[in-house]
Amino acid sequence: MTAAGPVPAGAAVELRRFGWHYPGRQDASLREVTTTVAPGERVLLLGPSGAGKSTLLQALAGVEQDPDGQSGSGEVLVDGADPRDARGAVGFMHQDPETQVVLSRVGDDVAFGLENLAVPREQIWPRVRDALERVGLDLPLEHPTTALSGGQKQRLALAGVLAMRPRLLLLDEPTASVDGQGAQELCGAVARAVRGEGITLVVVEHRVALWESVVDRVVVLDEHGRVAFDGPTHETLHEARALLQEQGTWVPGWVPETRTPAHRSDSRAPATGTGPASRSPSVEAPATVPVTATATATATATATPAASDGAVLLSARDLAVSRVQPTRRAVARRRRRARAAWRRGREAPEPAAVPDVPVAAENISLDVRAGRALAVTGVNGAGKSTLALTLAGLLVPVRGTVRASARLAGDAPRDPSLWDGGELVARVGTVFQHPEHQFLRPTVRQELEFGPEQLRRRVSAAHRTDPPAPEDDAARVAELLHRLRLADLADANPFTLSGGQKRRLSVATVLAAAPDVLILDEPTFGQDARTWQELVDLLVTELDRGTAVVAVTHDRDLIDALAAEELELGA
Repeated sequence: MTAAGPVPAGAAVELRRFGWHYPGRQDASLREVTTTVAPGERVLLLGPSGAGKSTLLQALAGVEQDPDGQSGSGEVLVDGADPRDARGAVGFMHQDPETQVVLSRVGDDVAFGLENLAVPREQIWPRVRDALERVGLDLPLEHPTTALSGGQKQRLALAGVLAMRPRLLLLDEPTASVDGQGAQELCGAVARAVRGEGITLVVVEHRVALWESVVDRVVVLDEHGRVAFDGPTHETLHEARALLQEQGTWVPGWVPETRTPAHRSDSRAPATGTGPASRSPSVEAPATVPVTATATATATATATPAASDGAVLLSARDLAVSRVQPTRRAVARRRRRARAAWRRGREAPEPAAVPDVPVAAENISLDVRAGRALAVTGVNGAGKSTLALTLAGLLVPVRGTVRASARLAGDAPRDPSLWDGGELVARVGTVFQHPEHQFLRPTVRQELEFGPEQLRRRVSAAHRTDPPAPEDDAARVAELLHRLRLADLADANPFTLSGGQKRRLSVATVLAAAPDVLILDEPTFGQDARTWQELVDLLVTELDRGTAVVAVTHDRDLIDALAAEELELGA
């Protein structure tokens, strides 16, 4: 990061037998990493989930936490100095961009770093506008940061880093929550910046093909946190392709084989989603169903036996959604009155539409079906995550309705927003966009045990008359730990996991309670190819046993693997 004036050449990086061992972990995250990065060189850092990639970037940025000096070993140098002493030289974009949002308005947030570097005031705002334009965040400077989607926050974080004109740019999964076109735009912005200004770049990214033409060199860490490969981009990706695949590193043109959903090649069923635009996999020419939205959804689906019969479990009609919600008191009052009316056998009156509420998405009608997957896609800021939270009963609609079928609701009201925690855990499992928002327990194992414990304790007998026995829960937890490669981390604190590990744990926590509907926000974020394959196979197993899956995603391979119908917002 630099103050005013010409941008100096890129910084030099040196690691000498660097290692890192988190307290309480059995194994080290990084082991004796030795490498150098020349000024202006551009490096792609690859490796399986949990290999220590994010930890290495944090060490280069000088933000690792080692208060007693027992975690780190070896040496990390930026221009021959400790990174913590290299103020103004290093720009770091975290894996979770939410951790970098510090001010309430977009322009102020980008300007924050420049002000800390004492950049003259007359230079700050031109650099702020230039950085926002580079990353394609076309919003007013006074736009509230609380109203940004996850992908927009990634763009904002990158703009803040680029505005400071660092000599060493560290990017941790910079396009993970960004749609395909947006990812290409962000990659292009970074490429132009580092080439035009001589910035040294180290980027961690699972979309290898996106960065292949940008970087000069590839460094691959193995699952034990050691350097497995280090060489020129094309030669390394070509010569080590087989081993990279075996390690789970994504390489261009390759997608792991996964289980095929049982319904994929059978007969057809009606559409499940409509909205501003929607589409479905083109397996056969499907039957269409007229709807009242601006486009008609068509779908290819199949009749399968028993629980995976395609029956509607959750439906939305003429839905408008917003992150701006009534006060807690108003929501609690509405819930009390509506449940009282329901207990008397009356239909609760719909809440009056609230004027002047900013709507994230509207004109949405859809059906969520047993044994089927629905993918919610669209550009960043289109309202995908807001829609998911509304379907899950965690947000109240602005207009329209969300209703559970009698089969899903059981002895609870049909409106999911009226359900309490015990009613939700048995019916709808939700994975948030940010995994940390749902962690409650001090260890990974206890986190997985929490849902089944609540299920046995609180689920009404009318909805599920025979809850799983404790020994069945233990077996399911053990299976999830093994299949999602978390067994060695069972006693670790969830907040010390890598981004990809946190994502797998967040998915596993809802699978452990075996709900009837899964609503997942970016479920494959941060995964290497092996863990992606395990996640997909687990979700296919859920589909085959009759679970409905709704996935907010930019992952086209996931959509295809689940034979998911697609609801595209914001088209």
